[in-house]
Amino acid sequence: MGSQSRRVSPKVIVGVATALGIFSTFQAYNYVSLFTERDPSFPMLLGLNVTYWYAWAALVPGMLWMARRYRFGRHTWPRAAAMHALGVIAFTFMHAVLTIGMRVPIQEFFGRPASFAAGFQELFFLYFDWEMMTYWAIVGLSHAIDFHNEAQERALTTAQLQTRLAEASLQSLQRQLHPHFLFNTLHTISALMHRDIEAADAMLAQLSDLLRLTLERVGSQEVALKEELDFLEKYLEIEQTRFGERLQVQLNIHPDTLDAAVPNFLLQPLVENAVRHGIAQKVGGGRVEISATRDGDDLCLVVRDTGPGLSPHKRTALDTGVGLTNTRSRLQHLFGDRHRFEFHEPAGGGLAVKISIPFAVDPESRPDTDTDMESVA
Repeated sequence: MGSQSRRVSPKVIVGVATALGIFSTFQAYNYVSLFTERDPSFPMLLGLNVTYWYAWAALVPGMLWMARRYRFGRHTWPRAAAMHALGVIAFTFMHAVLTIGMRVPIQEFFGRPASFAAGFQELFFLYFDWEMMTYWAIVGLSHAIDFHNEAQERALTTAQLQTRLAEASLQSLQRQLHPHFLFNTLHTISALMHRDIEAADAMLAQLSDLLRLTLERVGSQEVALKEELDFLEKYLEIEQTRFGERLQVQLNIHPDTLDAAVPNFLLQPLVENAVRHGIAQKVGGGRVEISATRDGDDLCLVVRDTGPGLSPHKRTALDTGVGLTNTRSRLQHLFGDRHRFEFHEPAGGGLAVKISIPFAVDPESRPDTDTDMESVA
């Protein structure tokens, strides 16, 4: 902890000393009035008690230095105890000198003759236990404040480390998705080379465009939904080159959701699974539907296919695959319990994956359209 954060303001020290001096004055005034026959002089009592605490205030910086220089710890307490035992004697001696040095002129001013030696002996020897407790109270308060500040700093550092760890985890998960997707696409191109060279060449060009978009979005955890859809369109062009008329795509995107922030590379793994496990498994092909709607404070995304559906065994294999596992992990990191990731079996057959996340507008998005995006490819 830096010295600036440890430093106690002189105004605070003087303010506390003044408050204690006034409190002690009233205590002394009531005592003299109720239990002695002497005539109490409030101004004199005020001067005597305020100077007593001002003498401590003058010594507080030195005691704080002692407290921080010789701190009580698991391995340092013997040395600290010895140094503070000497500190009690030294600071009590200095306090007695300062206090009596200021009290004698005040008492003489009010016509009460006083002796410096007698006053010093009384304060240093008779009230040594009270003086000692004052010293230890200041040292203990210094330790308590320092421990509290250090605990807050550790909590802040821990929170920052957790945030950085979460960001690093998200980046790691995102990097796992890219090779996974690239491998599957290259495998598709390799299979197509033996049947249709022109189609494979076109797919390579489409893959080039897709990779360019991917590189442009590296490092972005969230993007606007319309950007995610642009990326998805490039991917679907590749799949439609492969499947031809067997693959139909329908987008049902509400215009209010286009600027919503979504995790980067969120929809592609879902659509890829719909194509591989739904459309590719059906002789006549089928349709993949992507929809986005707003439900109160949530954004609802659904990817549905009209394929044959999945058996329980295939559902388990799909749910534990790289794409969906990474998607689940990223959603958990970003939204915690505020998200839903569910499988549904629509009445018309096939499989639907529904994602619900908090609705938030991407700060870099701009108004783009006022009409629904509905198309059938």
